[in-house]
Amino acid sequence: MLEFSNVSFSYDGSSLVGQINNITLSILKGQVVLICGESGCGKTTLTRLINGLIPNYYEGNLTGIVSVDGEKISEKALYEIAPIVGSVFQNPRSQFFAVDTNSELAFGCENLGWPEEKIKERMEQIVSEFHIESLMNRSIFALSGGEKQKIACASVAMLNPDVLVLDEPSSNLDLKSIRELGEVIRIWKDQGKTIIISEHRLSYLMDLADRVLYMQNGKITKDLSLEEFQKIPKEELSRMGLRSLTPITFQNHRSTKGMTDEQIVLSNYCFSYGKRTALQIDQISIPKGSIVGIIGSNGAGKTTLARCLCGLEKKASGEVLINGKSYTGKKRLNLCYMVMQNPSHQLFTEDVLDEVLLSMDDNEESQSIAEEILKNLNLDTWSERHPMSLSGGQQQRVAIAGAVASGREIMIFDEPTSGLDFRHMEEVADVLAKLQDMGKTLFIITHDPELIERCCDYFLFIENGTVKWCDGWNEETEEKLSSFFDQTHIRSIFYT
Repeated sequence: MLEFSNVSFSYDGSSLVGQINNITLSILKGQVVLICGESGCGKTTLTRLINGLIPNYYEGNLTGIVSVDGEKISEKALYEIAPIVGSVFQNPRSQFFAVDTNSELAFGCENLGWPEEKIKERMEQIVSEFHIESLMNRSIFALSGGEKQKIACASVAMLNPDVLVLDEPSSNLDLKSIRELGEVIRIWKDQGKTIIISEHRLSYLMDLADRVLYMQNGKITKDLSLEEFQKIPKEELSRMGLRSLTPITFQNHRSTKGMTDEQIVLSNYCFSYGKRTALQIDQISIPKGSIVGIIGSNGAGKTTLARCLCGLEKKASGEVLINGKSYTGKKRLNLCYMVMQNPSHQLFTEDVLDEVLLSMDDNEESQSIAEEILKNLNLDTWSERHPMSLSGGQQQRVAIAGAVASGREIMIFDEPTSGLDFRHMEEVADVLAKLQDMGKTLFIITHDPELIERCCDYFLFIENGTVKWCDGWNEETEEKLSSFFDQTHIRSIFYT
């Protein structure tokens, strides 16, 4: 049994974000528990108390007791907790220690001094259980996002912990990879493991969770069975800041008011990583002023297309015409702005306000404009905070604020709502719509159907480096999108 007894925690620095207040909770062995709520409500903090990252890694003021089967977690070192509680993080790369899959699976057992034969025996068992034979003897760097998450789960399972903690494990995954993640969770559930999952994406867990904890301002305000949770009306879920529990139908999509007759044309556009062709586009035309949803599976070539369009890949060949004028890659660097999937890669300053000002001209007017941008993105409270001290979702919005401040004509966003709750997703959608009203052309790489429904008006579907179809809203597009994002269909494929 997992127990919290009058547990409170606040991080050093006196920030209210992520703190928890006087939580008493019992989780029975074998339960699959979903923890949900808006960003900053304390979900991740709760998971860090279970896996020992608090207080072993994150410092702050901790009171109360967290115990697993009577063992006080706060009194144990991380190497003592690992065989009891396993952790899978939002970004699997953050927990890898090796460069190949075999070594990664063996790493934890080797650290605990297991004999070689026992490690090999356990590895054979895990590889068979997780059906990852095809992933063995592979470079970690050659794996897709879903494959990396599968290896992360398998590595954790090597030590056979009774408790598994997953912190937003699906946030960067496509539909196929989410199906594979669900398969792993199902295996653990069938084995009687206790599983705690902090998530914004909810629909894939509706066949897996037994219990739902809803958090607000550091407290558990709802403790429901899955059946009770599923009866909450959609409007109430939205007010709670939660994502949809059912597939999006795309029937309530936005209009195409921003499109113009001017075109952005890519002709004979190609790019290769060594001998492997990653992108090959004969010709596509995109309406200038549109919000373009770039969709497709992980590894399809979406981010490669974005990097080439920005001019970041110097070896890309082909022609880009904007309003009939040809732009070289070097010229496009001054025309485009890209917000990366991992926002921490492009945050450089000491506070949030300076991060936004970094994209602007140095004059008196810039300060007030930057403050207004932060207010529109609900970031004004954190204007003096160091960007790297913020949550992943908050960092994402800071990077978006920098894009808004840059004033570039073409803006590209790689998974801009990764790790965001419903309310903050809507705020991002509103900002993107405002940018379109200002005449910007926006490219959105996304696996988020709710964002697509709210802001996109044109689409590129990429598969194996080629554009299979591109179009605006119509009945055929709605049908194609619904088929691609149909979570119910994906679950039926997996469970039959």
